Amino acid sequence: MSSSLIPAPVRTPVPDHELLAELLAGIPDPRRRRGVRHPVGALIAVAVCAVLAGARGFTAIGEWARDAGSAALERLGLERGRVDESTLRRLFARLDADRLDAALGAWALARTALVEGRRVIAIDGKTLRGARGAGSSAPHLVAALAHGSGAVLGQVAVGEKSNEIPAARELLQLLDLDGVVVTMDALHTQHDTATLVTGAGGDYVLTVKANQKSLYAQLKTLPWASIPAVTKTVRGHGRRATRTIKTVDVPAWVEFSGAMQVAQLRRTVTRKGRRTVEIVYLVTSADAATAPPVILAAWVQSHWEIENRLHWVRDVTFDEDRSQIRTGNAPRVMAGLRNTAITLLRLDGHRNIAAALRHHARDTDRPINLLLAA
Repeated sequence: MSSSLIPAPVRTPVPDHELLAELLAGIPDPRRRRGVRHPVGALIAVAVCAVLAGARGFTAIGEWARDAGSAALERLGLERGRVDESTLRRLFARLDADRLDAALGAWALARTALVEGRRVIAIDGKTLRGARGAGSSAPHLVAALAHGSGAVLGQVAVGEKSNEIPAARELLQLLDLDGVVVTMDALHTQHDTATLVTGAGGDYVLTVKANQKSLYAQLKTLPWASIPAVTKTVRGHGRRATRTIKTVDVPAWVEFSGAMQVAQLRRTVTRKGRRTVEIVYLVTSADAATAPPVILAAWVQSHWEIENRLHWVRDVTFDEDRSQIRTGNAPRVMAGLRNTAITLLRLDGHRNIAAALRHHARDTDRPINLLLAA
């Protein structure tokens, strides 16, 4: 699935003054020089603007470019008239998706918000279901999202004969984790993953569920009844949710690298008179001074921003799972363009991405202005 053997690192954010359009211009062009009419960076910029206006595929991107007119396209670096859908389709199938995602992630990293004084990053994966071809599985991508800002900081593909765990470690190795908190779900509660994060200067928050029977059973036997709890209740969307967290210094038998605390997190949700209770346990390398119960609970709760503010938006707003783009690297490149559009809109202060797309679709200059100012 990877388009290059050695992805470009994202350890150093690009300077704050570096414009996104300038960064796109540095993406390697996979085409032969002869016959090339448009710069690769300009074509990517056109595609980003079209996606900002709601385009979901190559046909819609080509239509946006045609309707935008020559003056608008010149602002994006296209000086030779229109661009057709087939040009974009061929280019994106061959584009180095690793380099593109790394460049976009480096740009976004410099613009992420801090949560309680720390940069907090969520890692999670998503399958591009519509891109499943005859005899081949659907691409599966693992992304990194900054808590708070909603900016996408990177994305890697899972190998066809692999799974999400090594892909997540690959993504972590591309990120600058010094001083960063990484939140991950129970699938990634692995000793090697914890060691990677702490070795890079970061802290992890890992979830332990019943799929890890031994550790879950051991954590369950701790004297939680005698440990003080911190409780928070929120109401909204027709439900009442109460989260109760208890933390304790890590027992000696927990062997995760740098582990400092374990916690019990109880979620009680009441909807239409029906109550459900879920209990999970946490292991973290952040100490009690850095991550008291309130902060730790906030990190865990905001981890789900990657599902609600990224994957859900790509599925529902961009209808990604029904996209029929399947050739070469094009499915991943299109996912990267959607990530970029979401990042640009989040950083511009938009909370409702669907409404933001409609807003930018009403005036050709709006997505162009947003991209060129980014």
